[in-house]
Amino acid sequence: MINVLVTGSNGQLGRCLQDIANTNEEIKWYFKNSSELDITNKKTTNDLFKKIKFDYLVNCAAYTAVDKAEKEKARAFLVNAEAIKYLAESCKNNNVTLIHVSTDFVFDGNTKTPYTEIDLPNPINVYGASKLKGESYICDALESYFIIRTSWLYSKYGNNFLKTMLRVSKERKELNVVNDQIGTPTYARDLAELIFHIIDKQCNGYGIYHYSNIGEISWYDFAKAIFDFVNNGIKVNAIKTENYPTLAKRPQFSVLDSAKTKEFFNLEMPHWLVGVRKCIKEMG
Repeated sequence: MINVLVTGSNGQLGRCLQDIANTNEEIKWYFKNSSELDITNKKTTNDLFKKIKFDYLVNCAAYTAVDKAEKEKARAFLVNAEAIKYLAESCKNNNVTLIHVSTDFVFDGNTKTPYTEIDLPNPINVYGASKLKGESYICDALESYFIIRTSWLYSKYGNNFLKTMLRVSKERKELNVVNDQIGTPTYARDLAELIFHIIDKQCNGYGIYHYSNIGEISWYDFAKAIFDFVNNGIKVNAIKTENYPTLAKRPQFSVLDSAKTKEFFNLEMPHWLVGVRKCIKEMG
């Protein structure tokens, strides 16, 4: 039996993992949301590790409010960095493999070529800096870890761009969306499938991996694709980032190169549009 602890189980990815968890009876999952397990409390985490012998820890817990992080730097670093240090130490002391989810926002976006795992991170906002610090704690403390950087995550769960667009489209007939930030939407269910695969096959190619769906688009393209599929006739106007100021700077280009992930895990990488259509169909 493989014992797996999932932290942050009430988020998008955690809930997608719950949807597929019962497909292998040899894996026993322990899903803990933020109220059941506060990862910033070192003692609570240590106590749980003493109580149950885990083989894997999948950390889906994170501070993800990108703009709010600019005002709450201490909180962002506590959740995304210091707490990760605690988790990494617990994993090391208990011989647990850590699977940790990170972000495309560790990069500055000053390129036109998809980022590989060996490209140098250079975050331009507090959120990205806090996630990078968490990564560094893992790399310093552990040998058996998978850090999976992903981008523009969405699903039928939680708060995300796709759900926001569908909600707003019921309230307005016209929307302005930025067209000069380029990335790749990633269906959280697809990312959950990768994590399940790592555990199910007990993979051991430890290190940093990039995972997103295939393609390069802007937020404007993303919105257009959503509305074209649901055919609701909403008008979408393309605007520049400078016309939509936010507290946190965003990378202009944060496409991730997932070639290493595809090759090592021998996975089919779905196109972003396939994921969008699947998700909308799931939502009914």
